[in-house]
Formats: sequence, structure tokens, C-alpha cells
Amino acid sequence: MKIAILLYDNFTALDAVGPYEMLARLPGAEVVFTAARPGPVRTDLGSLALTADAALADLSAADLLLVPGGPGMARLMDDDQTLEWIRRVDTTTTWTTSVCSGSLLLAAAGLLHGRRATSHWICLDQLRLFGAVPVEQRAVFDGKYATAAGVSAGIDLALELAGRIAGDDVARQIQLVSEYDPQPPYTAGSLRTAPARLAELLRANDLAVTAG
Repeated sequence: MKIAILLYDNFTALDAVGPYEMLARLPGAEVVFTAARPGPVRTDLGSLALTADAALADLSAADLLLVPGGPGMARLMDDDQTLEWIRRVDTTTTWTTSVCSGSLLLAAAGLLHGRRATSHWICLDQLRLFGAVPVEQRAVFDGKYATAAGVSAGIDLALELAGRIAGDDVARQIQLVSEYDPQPPYTAGSLRTAPARLAELLRANDLAVTAG
């Protein structure tokens, strides 16, 4: 199973690496990181880079496509080369997926029109601009399209995909070997549980825009 993960300047690291850690452990998985050009691609914090092994022009098909989010996503919203590549690969996929604001790229490519989808809370309502139906959930499945909410939600999405692709036992093994058992010390992980002043602070300082 070929898994293509799109990279671009200023993507959010965990959006790509979290799902990678889950999906790359599937039996027969072949993961390819791809970008406009092969080579290192810097994340939004600048201190980390992932290596794209394939150029978009050299990868035209995949069984599973994953599009991460990040502040760099904004400049791709009207980038014909990237959007056309997403559409082209989508015609070959069994699953087309995104994490965080990556769903806006799927929507801009015309793939989520009339479909339920999610994204980071800071940009969830923007999905309506492309005819998608925003849903406040960690992971949303609508046909072959699967979208995750902000950053860490990509791990949940990938585990559910693992179960749907290879069965519950395989997904449980992946979860166990990864020791994925979240027990955060705070309850500020969503708008439902975080103090309202935190969201207001992030919006006022544009800090949330740096999220995936």
C-alpha cells in the first residue's frame, strides 16, 4: 500500500509525523514524502525539516494521500500545481485524508464539496467557503475522505484508518507498540474544555494561526 504524505514549507511537523508513526507500521506500507521538489522541507517552527524523497511531478498515484496543515498551507490555496496534483492523486486513492488545516487544501481542490469535514478550530468555519460541512469532531469520515481536527488529532485519525484498512487487532498492536495512551496534565485540549480566555488570547495574538 503506497502512502503519500505531502510536504510544503511551514507545515506543522506533528500533522505529518503523528500519522506517519501509525500508518507506516501497517503491513505492506510504503510511505513516500513528496513536495514540489525533493529535499529538506522546513516545518513551521523552523528548527526541524523532513526530507521529501519524491517531487510532485514524479508521483501521480497512491492508495492513501495525507495532507498536513500548517501556516504554509495558506499560500497553496490558489497554487494550481499543488491543487491539481491533489486532484490527480485523489483519482487513484482508496483514502484521501488530511490533518488540521490540511482539510482546507482538500476543500480548495474541490474534493469536500457537500461532505462533512473537520479542521483546526481556528479555521473550521472556513470549510463552508468551499461547500464543505464543518463538524466539530476529532476525526470525520465521509466516504473515502477522512479529516482530522488540530495537530494531535491526526494520530487518532491514523489509528482509525489502520483499523479500517488492516483490522482492529492490527490497529491495537500499533497503538500498544506506540504506547499511545493520552493522559494530559491539563484539560485545555479543546474549545469545549479550555478556559474561554485562552482561545481569545490566541485569536488576539494570531498565535493559533501557527498551528497545523
